[in-house]
Amino acid sequence: MKHAVEKNVSQSEGKKKNGCLACGTTENIGRRKYCSVKCRHRLRNKLNVRTGLLKALNIRNATFYFTESIIIMDVLPYDSKEIFSFICPRLAGAKPGDDFSRMADMLGNAWWAEKKRTNKKYLASRYVFKFAKQNTTLSDSAKPLEIKIPSIKATSLIHLKLGKSDLNSPELKRIIKSAYRHQAKNHHPDLGGDTDTFRKIHQAYEELINWAASPTFVRRRGFPDKWSYNANTNRWVQPLPKHKK
Repeated sequence: MKHAVEKNVSQSEGKKKNGCLACGTTENIGRRKYCSVKCRHRLRNKLNVRTGLLKALNIRNATFYFTESIIIMDVLPYDSKEIFSFICPRLAGAKPGDDFSRMADMLGNAWWAEKKRTNKKYLASRYVFKFAKQNTTLSDSAKPLEIKIPSIKATSLIHLKLGKSDLNSPELKRIIKSAYRHQAKNHHPDLGGDTDTFRKIHQAYEELINWAASPTFVRRRGFPDKWSYNANTNRWVQPLPKHKK
């Protein structure tokens, strides 16, 4: 572990391109962020099972990400203004979640062994931080970003062939009505279209018109390319969707 930490952290900048944010595979991924919902849940469960380590280290915020060769967990303790990076080499054939579990177990075992030897929690934490690389990065960079996500069903946009960027248009109502008319011409039962398909299109139209009249949003905190941890909730959350202003 000590040897791995000494590796240049700049290696972590070479993140995978168009790869699953949970396992890294690029096979049949397309523009999706994950290869499957199951894969995403698997990594999140692996991360959340070991939040006890972060609590023991008195961590306020943390991020987790990986490359083909290493995994990285950056942590910001409550009593620090600098970030500590735990870096561990990947094992051949192992999933990032398995690599994380292995690293967390090693750090956790080291913490407990030192706690047993000294009977002091702060000394045990100080010992574990020796395995990390201390960065000069400002602590603000470890604080999760916050974005507002429109609380509208993705299927509503799909049925009218609209994109998320359309929701930001000052002409949204006009765009919705135009899209509805276009889809109605193709799918209205009186014109030979499918009744069930037209019903879904009409329902999507009503949902979008109602949303345009009174927009509502869901606030999410995190990072666009890293899993993030917040001590207030004691849980890891998946990367944020890329936000376009």
